[in-house]
Amino acid sequence: MDMSIRFPHLHINLEYVIKSISIGNFEIAMYGICIAIGVVLGLCLVAHVAKKTGQKPEDYFDLAILGVVFGVIGARIYYVVFSWDLYKDNLKSIFNLRQGGLAIYGGVIAAIIVTLVLSKVKKKPFFQLADTACVGLITGQICGRWGNFFNREAFGDYTDNIFAMQLPVSAVRSGDITQTLSDHIEVVDGISYIQVHPTFLYESVWNIAVLIILLLTRKYVKHHGITFFMYLLGYGLGRFWIEGLRTDQLLIPNTGIAVSQVLAAVLVIVSVVVIVFLHKKGKVKEAVS
Repeated sequence: MDMSIRFPHLHINLEYVIKSISIGNFEIAMYGICIAIGVVLGLCLVAHVAKKTGQKPEDYFDLAILGVVFGVIGARIYYVVFSWDLYKDNLKSIFNLRQGGLAIYGGVIAAIIVTLVLSKVKKKPFFQLADTACVGLITGQICGRWGNFFNREAFGDYTDNIFAMQLPVSAVRSGDITQTLSDHIEVVDGISYIQVHPTFLYESVWNIAVLIILLLTRKYVKHHGITFFMYLLGYGLGRFWIEGLRTDQLLIPNTGIAVSQVLAAVLVIVSVVVIVFLHKKGKVKEAVS
């Protein structure tokens, strides 16, 4: 299997992009390393925001530990449920995370549930925790998307735009190669490449923009909950667009509808309604206190 990744229009040719590193007999997937980096950077940012807003950073350390554990579980459950055909004949493979197979929306849902429970336990306003935690969550998403790059997965269909990425056919799952990609296979130095939208890059850059907006607008936000719903709105808009490009969409059973697009659309609509409501009322009705 060839390990190169090319960006022909940017004149970038990465001859050997690893999927994992080995320490003795122990192999660590780059996917996991990207997630770990995201967790550390996200927690540092959350601790900084918590201090600036008069909160206790240690409250978010507990949230981070539980959020990561249950976030990974939620992301895996979401992926497996909507990719059941891949696992129904080999249930043990459900527990093999080395090749990826985590759906971010599943992790987001799990993280929200953990925050809800922790707000009850610590007797903290849910939306205050969510407003602060969401900047760490999207930081983790920014870094985590690069795990898809190392795994050669979650890419889009054929494109010839300036950011087009070429992946060796031998390095990707055959089920992710559409007819359009097959029709445009390019052979370079005897290696067959598909040319795709680097959706991992699109989403990572989009999320950076969302994070910047969240950080810049925090001082203007007067009510708990608005920053959290701005996160859901910003991330949902990007996800709806980017999900439509991907060749490995998780579909609602017996339909051709991408479940993440539906969820993104619902969250965008709900977020807009709630943000408008909060601004009009001038106060937050704490759903959880």
